Amino acid sequence: MRVLLTGSAGFIGSHIAEVLDDEVIGADLRTGVDVRDEAALDRLLPGVDAVVHQAAKVGLGVDVADLPAYASVNAYGTATLLAAMARHGVDRLVLASSMVVYGEGAYDCPRHGRVRPGPRRPSDLASGLFDPRCPLCGNVLSPSVIDEDAPLDPRNAYATTKLAQEHLAANWARETGGTAVALRYHNVYGPRMPRDTPYAGVASLFLSALLAGRAPTVFEDGGQQRDFVHVRDVARANVLALRAGTAGALTAYNIASGTPRTVGDLAAALAAQTGGPEPVTTGDYRLGDVRHIVASPARAARELGFTAEISFEDGMKEFAQQ
Repeated sequence: MRVLLTGSAGFIGSHIAEVLDDEVIGADLRTGVDVRDEAALDRLLPGVDAVVHQAAKVGLGVDVADLPAYASVNAYGTATLLAAMARHGVDRLVLASSMVVYGEGAYDCPRHGRVRPGPRRPSDLASGLFDPRCPLCGNVLSPSVIDEDAPLDPRNAYATTKLAQEHLAANWARETGGTAVALRYHNVYGPRMPRDTPYAGVASLFLSALLAGRAPTVFEDGGQQRDFVHVRDVARANVLALRAGTAGALTAYNIASGTPRTVGDLAAALAAQTGGPEPVTTGDYRLGDVRHIVASPARAARELGFTAEISFEDGMKEFAQQ
């Protein structure tokens, strides 16, 4: 199989390039290829059997001034790529999606069972009440496990454009008969993770602080639950996804470890591994953040044969020593 890998020089893309047994054609801004460039795609796609699309603008963004860049790279770039794939008869796509398409995770109310909370109230956040409330009775909710059939509710520019990518890929699959697999990455970490940028992930931000001799600052009360999955596990999931899916449709999978941790756990683990200062929990918050998102990786295990292999403890030890 001949595979075009976009974002091939990036954090996740570079790891995928290392484990693909197929012939790989790399495309990345760092090597002069932009997925928004139709002419470049027309040079690269002839003879390609599948595309693994990792190129994207990532992170929550700084403010609304980032909206055009997210829309251009993630939405327009994906649309341009899909149109070029149709021109050249490429009928298989693996798309890097994200847990952020869900918005908040799944929650249960003691009175009303499974409910879908709206955005958290600024007044609650300011007073230190960080867990979402039931939209029916106002009770504080308990987090539960979210699967791929949950309603989607993106709450920032990155999330909105990742969902747009999924919708565009589904349109392409229906109209061309192609096969699209969307991998909804949870919190990916590991070697080569970008650092010292406002668009970096929380693991990278914590490590950068510790290596500079500063205590990592943890927002809210540190109890936010996430699923941290190692980048090499994510790369392996992409290889498996190349042989999965259904013609004429998009199929989504949670790519996660299945073992949730809190953001406070993450900061403490990295501080212990680096011998750095203890984390400081600030109580600060960002309106675009969600409280808990705990994934079910059952569909990926059942249909892709994917189960994460690198433990949180081993992954954090390696990450802290990079």
